[in-house]
Amino acid sequence: MIVLVQQLAALLKGGRSPARLWEELWLVYVGQEPPGNPPVSLSGRPPGRLVWGSLRRDSLAGGTQPLGPVSREILAAARAAAQRGTPVATAIRQGASTEPDTAAPRGRERRERAVWVELAACFDVAEASGCPLADVLTRFAAHLEAEDDAAAARQTALAGPRATVQILTWLPFLGLGLGVLLGVNPSTVLLGSPFGVAALGVGIVLTAAGRIWSARLVSAAAGRRA
Repeated sequence: MIVLVQQLAALLKGGRSPARLWEELWLVYVGQEPPGNPPVSLSGRPPGRLVWGSLRRDSLAGGTQPLGPVSREILAAARAAAQRGTPVATAIRQGASTEPDTAAPRGRERRERAVWVELAACFDVAEASGCPLADVLTRFAAHLEAEDDAAAARQTALAGPRATVQILTWLPFLGLGLGVLLGVNPSTVLLGSPFGVAALGVGIVLTAAGRIWSARLVSAAAGRRA
């Protein structure tokens, strides 16, 4: 999505019309030739030297990743709105609020929809304020990059706590195994008397509670609900 926003800004700075803008993005990410349209080059070369589909191959070879099903549906809605001359922001917002037919990873789907809604807001802000849309999208792309960097740093910082949660979960069982290796029979102590059974039950409950509590703390620090 960051690359897509950057490409939008670059195409706008290059003087693309709204209809051609979304047409070329559709070509890059979906790769289907729009019927009745001649080849167009994004690099300024004569159209005859570039055919529909080669632009998509060049883009994918340069690292552009295919869009997910949610983004493809929204991109199709934006392209259709631009061809009709209707507000693209409204089409994007409606597409982002519609549940897709195909299943997708929930976290990625939610993120894609949020970015598209924010992208529609950029169009609204530029139209209401008169600010060049290319500049707004450039700042929006920088904001998305900063968010991704912060998320990566957060995941790195949480690697230690996650490992600690795993160690503390298995530590009681490792203690029992160590007791067996030392020649002590923990089962006799834990199952041989009512106090031992009570200690075993309390230990299991406390271990499970500690696991759940620690997992919730890590999830809260990661910015999501457990």
